[in-house]
Amino acid sequence: MDSIKDQFNKIKGVAEGLTKDMAIKPDTSSDKYEAAIQASQVETDDAKVAAQVQKILDEHYEENLNPDVYQFLLNCVDLTTLSTTDSERSVAAFTQRVNAYQVKYPDFKNVASICVYSNFAEVVRGNLEVSDVGIAVCSASFPSSQAHIETKVAETALAIQDGADEVDVVINMGYFLDGAYEELCDEIAELKATIGNHPLKVILETGALKSAENIKRASILAMYSGADFIKTSTGKIYPGASLEAAYVMCQCIKEYYKKHSIMVGFKAAGGIRTTEDAVRYYTIVKEVLGEHWLDNEYFRIGASSLANALFQSMTGSSDKPF
Repeated sequence: MDSIKDQFNKIKGVAEGLTKDMAIKPDTSSDKYEAAIQASQVETDDAKVAAQVQKILDEHYEENLNPDVYQFLLNCVDLTTLSTTDSERSVAAFTQRVNAYQVKYPDFKNVASICVYSNFAEVVRGNLEVSDVGIAVCSASFPSSQAHIETKVAETALAIQDGADEVDVVINMGYFLDGAYEELCDEIAELKATIGNHPLKVILETGALKSAENIKRASILAMYSGADFIKTSTGKIYPGASLEAAYVMCQCIKEYYKKHSIMVGFKAAGGIRTTEDAVRYYTIVKEVLGEHWLDNEYFRIGASSLANALFQSMTGSSDKPF
């Protein structure tokens, strides 16, 4: 077995090679970031955003309370375990529940992915028997994003090497609050270069951003830097998802698509536990972004207990398969 020093040197080599050879950095003109933000027409008045959200729910929420929507939402869940007490044994058992669901309920679609800390990608890969369920990892010093970029790149590269299909990372909040947009975007672009064609979900930590203006800014910067998804929250430190944040993010995604013909996905996470909660986010996505985003390639919900709630609503059963 390699010594700790040997292992560190291997990781360092991975990071140095990737940052040197793979990183695709944005143009270094600092004005372009602010210019992109100022060009956006997305509403940032918090009171108006709240009113628009309420209007959408008043007009469309109840029509989406049906088993077909519940089944769709279950298939959009990133079934998540991100606990300090996670272990190889517990993550393997967590994965086996997804396998068992497929066997017991073959007529129903499964969850979209299993989401774990990056060091457990190999455990999920070794135990997962369902071909259409992906392996997502939270990486790059999740949930704080406080580490050297070399450390973030190395962690992420190792997760892909261990079998991860998708990667969730948190924006560097310090850079954002300091207005260091070039540095923030460089980090995201470097992580995207590290994983190549694998989807990168960039977590904005909207509970810390608080205002619609900040959420708009972070959404634009993340998409500009190569995010395949923008995601509300980690659910770990600050308040989780909110419908108002989802509305602003979806409006930014819609505007970005109109300008660049690139579909960016939306993921809600943090405190979404009930079927009713999930349907509210579905309603926002459907009414703002439209039918093309109603696919788990572009819409996800990160949760743990939600999958069981959706299953029970969908079937009328008291079973908790997950």
